[in-house]
Amino acid sequence: MLGQVENLSQPRTAAFFDLDKTVIAKSSTVTFSRSFYQGGLINRRAVLRTAYAQFLYLVGGADHEQTERMREYLSALCRGWNVAQVKEIVAETLHQVIDPIIYDEAASLIEQHHAAGRDVVIVSTSGSEVVEPIGQLLGADRVVATRMVIEDGRYTGEVDYYAYGPTKAEAVRELAASEGYDLERCYAYSDSITDVPMLESVGHPHAVNPDRALRKEAAARSWPVLAFERPVPLRQRLPSLSMPTRPALAAGAAVVAAVATAGLVWYVGRRRAGRAVRAVQAFRKVPGEK
Repeated sequence: MLGQVENLSQPRTAAFFDLDKTVIAKSSTVTFSRSFYQGGLINRRAVLRTAYAQFLYLVGGADHEQTERMREYLSALCRGWNVAQVKEIVAETLHQVIDPIIYDEAASLIEQHHAAGRDVVIVSTSGSEVVEPIGQLLGADRVVATRMVIEDGRYTGEVDYYAYGPTKAEAVRELAASEGYDLERCYAYSDSITDVPMLESVGHPHAVNPDRALRKEAAARSWPVLAFERPVPLRQRLPSLSMPTRPALAAGAAVVAAVATAGLVWYVGRRRAGRAVRAVQAFRKVPGEK
């Protein structure tokens, strides 16, 4: 059983979690786009592009081709960014951005695995500067994430280590070797078909909010399918966890021009509606009222 405490005489075990749409309800690599816009790192057009990428990801997930485009866009977007500035921006907004989108079901699973004596490992394609603070918030024991190249305090736009697809499975096997995990007794959770190599490397794979391809694969292999639907503020769900000591990095995703128009229409419409409400309130105001 999941909640049963592991026998200390047996090999160690772990639960490996993908991050985006598995532990949090959105893509961590685009969630910070508004913070970067406010900090002057990206322009409004980039914000709209990342908003569209977020929409596509939430609706249909990301296959190999889409993920590669996202990686290329991330590399181009962050090239030349000052690392210290990025860390400062994200450190200030981490809780505001991430707290509301943690799945309650994922937080409960993490608690159950820890109670059973298992390590919890976050394995994500997102940048390590984002994954490590989120992992610390969640109480994860380790993280595996993408690392960007840094020279003279700035991102070069090149990727040093890409935690994606088969690379995730390799990282899981390396951790098992170094930490003594018995993979046949380990657990893994993901939403994406690209994580099948990681899922099939453990004895207890689970599909969480799976994309269409992973749902089909899970049915063919009789893997459990879980539905996480309740995002909850992390500080309410896990009040005992400490604040992160390391700030985060995130960047945008693929470019699709159609969303720029849709996002701009929404933005302009919202501003017009706000002006209309203020005008009505001013009209109704009693003379002399403060």
